[in-house]
Amino acid sequence: MKGVGGFLVETLGEAVAEVILSLLACALVGCLALIAHLSWSLSPRFTTAGAGLLSLLLAHGAWQTFRTPAKGRRRGLAALTAVGFTMTAMTALFLLLYSTGCDCL
Repeated sequence: MKGVGGFLVETLGEAVAEVILSLLACALVGCLALIAHLSWSLSPRFTTAGAGLLSLLLAHGAWQTFRTPAKGRRRGLAALTAVGFTMTAMTALFLLLYSTGCDCL
């Protein structure tokens, strides 16, 4: 009897966690869309320039992450862009996994 109860509690906990993560992902998508809309409405030129600069930094971070490591640690801009790329990739993976289940897209 204890095994069945534990299974039900675990299943319910997973379902609740899935709903919370899906709501968080939908809220994040909404915030990103609002930021893009407000940015574009204030200045399309700065929005385009900012997107280009962000793309350049993410590309540099990807290059730093996936290239063969040099001797020593990464320093300065290389470490910053590598961390930025990693965080962006993890956020994109989170959104891909959890926001596809809601009707916000």
